[in-house]
Amino acid sequence: MLNQDQAGDVFDRIREHSTADEVEVLFSGGRFALTRFANNAIHQNVAEENYVVSVRSVFDGKTARATTNKFDDDSLRQVVQTSEGLAKVQQRDQDLLPMPDAQEADAADAAGTGEVPIPPQASPSRHFERTAAITPEMRADAVRKIVDVAEKHQLTTAGICSSAESVEGIFNSRGLSRWHRQTSAEVSVTMLASDSSGWQKANSPDVANLDPVTLAKIAAKKAIDSAHPGEIPAGKCTVILEPAAVLDVVGFMFWDYSGMAILDQRSFLTGRIGEKLFGENITIWDDVTHPLQSGSSFDGEGVRRKKIELVENGIVKRVVYARSTAERMKRSEYRDKVGLIEATGHGFPVPNEIGEMPLNIVFAPPNRPRSVEQMIASTERGILITRFWYIREVDPYEKIVTGMTRDGTFLIDNGRVRGGLRNFRFNESLIQMLSNVEAMSVPVRSCGEESFDMVVPAMKVRDFNFTEVTKF
Repeated sequence: MLNQDQAGDVFDRIREHSTADEVEVLFSGGRFALTRFANNAIHQNVAEENYVVSVRSVFDGKTARATTNKFDDDSLRQVVQTSEGLAKVQQRDQDLLPMPDAQEADAADAAGTGEVPIPPQASPSRHFERTAAITPEMRADAVRKIVDVAEKHQLTTAGICSSAESVEGIFNSRGLSRWHRQTSAEVSVTMLASDSSGWQKANSPDVANLDPVTLAKIAAKKAIDSAHPGEIPAGKCTVILEPAAVLDVVGFMFWDYSGMAILDQRSFLTGRIGEKLFGENITIWDDVTHPLQSGSSFDGEGVRRKKIELVENGIVKRVVYARSTAERMKRSEYRDKVGLIEATGHGFPVPNEIGEMPLNIVFAPPNRPRSVEQMIASTERGILITRFWYIREVDPYEKIVTGMTRDGTFLIDNGRVRGGLRNFRFNESLIQMLSNVEAMSVPVRSCGEESFDMVVPAMKVRDFNFTEVTKF
């Protein structure tokens, strides 16, 4: 694995070739391995190790990047020359700031709120030797156990087992140096019957947190219990969303929690910061230090991330900012309507057209958490949803999204699951959905297929809007 000292040596060699006013180098890469299975057998095993350097050069307000995965002197010289050549032909960017030095990137906020960036020692370790040591044989053994569950129930299974060890880092000519190591293990299981299916997925930096057999058993039970699905009319009804379903649908709103999105007038929060948009039981943080979260403690410019309360008791409190976005917002017509404006350590590497985004979403625990089983028992009639898929945005300002249920949709009648249902298409406003939450579980780390990993609860939601019934 590439380490920080080796990366520092590469950066020093790049600086020797550079003639720019400022130079910044991003490092990313690592080892990734994947075992894929279908029809109850492994059909693919792949592994790669690759590292990339991305060089950003600055000349008098002009900047550009170039990348390479070759670290010999000729390749480093060439990538520097490419970066500098591209930078020199750019238009001057009046919003481009000098690269941050270590003091600025670590400093407390200038607004005097008492919030300080998260120091590296405050973030829990995201690197685990037992995860880094996963072998193809270990992944194959996990698949064997999953297949055993499938065959026991006369089901067909497909999915993946993967493992990774990665690094990311940033160095610049103003003395900034950041480095992050992380491991990851992931298992995804789909169980197929003749007219039904079940699904489960989980990942973690620590492989000890994954139990492939339990995931397989849950997926198998969903496939068995949803066999010979019935059909009920579409319309508004109470739903119980398992965490993966919550994650995949709410993920569509967090691109809008960005100063750049407000400046571009593409955020549903435009003119709404400080308003009560959601139910009082909804509080949401961006918190990279949460023990169930993952990722580095710094952003694409090396600025330390801050723990930010995005929503408090249904009230939208603030959005996140990259350094240049914060400066632009302070000069904009929105400056008195968006709450606190400061760099929060959520920026993407410069240059970019997106600006920033919160990527460590954590829903606060409810005052009275309820398990999924308790939510089911309290529901006279409703639908239990395992996951959504093919989600797309319909109305950006009201945050209406459409999509379909999949891999385990069940009828709840008189407090009990009565059997599987044909899947539904939905059209639902996320604003309305998060205003209609009647109960939540303890938030857990969850992953899906349509959004990034979050710490979210299961939710019981009234008046969820289904528009069509499918044929499967």
